[in-house]
Amino acid sequence: MLAFAGNSLLCRLALGQGEIDPASFTTIRIASGGLALLVVVLLRHRRGVFRGHSGGGWRPAVMLLGYAALFSFAYRSLSAGTGALILFGAVQLTMFIAALRAGERFPLLAWSGLALAIGGLAWLMAPGVSAPDPRGAVYMGLAGVCWGLYSLAGRGGVDPLGATTRNFLYALPAAVIVSAIAMREIELSATGALLAVASGAITSGCGYVVWYAALRNLTATQAAIVQLTVPIIAAFGGVVFLSEAPTVRLLFVSVLTLGGVAIVLGLRGRDRT
Repeated sequence: MLAFAGNSLLCRLALGQGEIDPASFTTIRIASGGLALLVVVLLRHRRGVFRGHSGGGWRPAVMLLGYAALFSFAYRSLSAGTGALILFGAVQLTMFIAALRAGERFPLLAWSGLALAIGGLAWLMAPGVSAPDPRGAVYMGLAGVCWGLYSLAGRGGVDPLGATTRNFLYALPAAVIVSAIAMREIELSATGALLAVASGAITSGCGYVVWYAALRNLTATQAAIVQLTVPIIAAFGGVVFLSEAPTVRLLFVSVLTLGGVAIVLGLRGRDRT
């Protein structure tokens, strides 16, 4: 969770300070993440990733690129905590809708939790002095949808490490094209590049490896609930490392949104036991 929150902090630090443009950050992040994962795969002597036996494909790669690019463009104007909260809320709502489409049924209390979560996000984006930038909020919401779909596409994979490595490598050529299209807006400093590499190789690439190892000892519901800490960690890190001022609105929205999602996840976990 520290790695996931770290992505928000590193991206906001790089883009908020104008050290790098969003397209370049995305490309360097995906390239360094793919390289880090590829090194891990090769060190474990698992060369099947090149022969297509490890899952992954173009569809999840497109979702991965969509998430990474929209994530970067959103953090030009959003604080670390606000961005993480919108991202997390959109991810959970996407997966909730997918569960409904798959025929899963939820009790009334679960719908009440969902209403709390949606209401919290709506309050966060309502007009006001402390409201986030609308364009940035939309970008981050769409990034959350992409990440939710990416996560759904990876369910049941027999080799998540190999699949993730292939997805990063498949996404790289498209990321380069995005950077080429945005060439006129390029801003690239050594600091910005290093932050993008750290985001890709450490908090994305290595962070995903650690997450997959942790998943072996977590139920699906436990894994979902533990992610509730990510927006809180990101918000706290933004205050400590980025000098971002917390707002009363963000505090109350966090309680509503995270609390509502916790109710839904808790009921799903109880129903499956």
